[in-house]
Amino acid sequence: MMSLSASIFPNGFTVLTLIAIIIGLVILWIIVSIPAYLAGKIVTGGRSTLGEAMAATLLGPIIYFIVVVGVSFFLKGIIGGAAYALGYILAFVAWVWVYKHTFRTGWLGGLAIAIVAILVFLLFGLVVGAILGIIVPSVSPGTPLVTLSNQILHFLRICDVKMLSAAQNNLTCCYVHDNLFAGFKAYSFS
Repeated sequence: MMSLSASIFPNGFTVLTLIAIIIGLVILWIIVSIPAYLAGKIVTGGRSTLGEAMAATLLGPIIYFIVVVGVSFFLKGIIGGAAYALGYILAFVAWVWVYKHTFRTGWLGGLAIAIVAILVFLLFGLVVGAILGIIVPSVSPGTPLVTLSNQILHFLRICDVKMLSAAQNNLTCCYVHDNLFAGFKAYSFS
């Protein structure tokens, strides 16, 4: 006989797994709200709260998505491909409106919060990246693992690859058709 949790959550997915996912998403939501919170503090002179930032980071993407999809859907038949560009522009304006409304500021204040939040997010990314590069040096930029993964991505994006085994010297020879230079180049790996 199958248990209730096994019938609701197949393949070993349990209620505890669901609770862990929800807790992880809430923690992620709080972390993503920190740049908006700090930007709000800077722009509003300290009047913003973490709750306002969390509301803005929850509502902003939802409004953004609705505007992009709505404008693209309703205007594509009228103005063609320009509807996508217009959708993104109006979606950004809607996101700024969310910041304006949530943090009780003007349009320039909402725009400033959006810009400062992006800058704070990038700064956090650099700091965390530097810390992780120190803690886990095998994934920091310039290491063999990252260099190898970048080379693989380069092959996947730009080149049509044909692999041939070379019997001589136990080498695998990779003949790559490089679309940028319209020619074949041979790469050997030992």
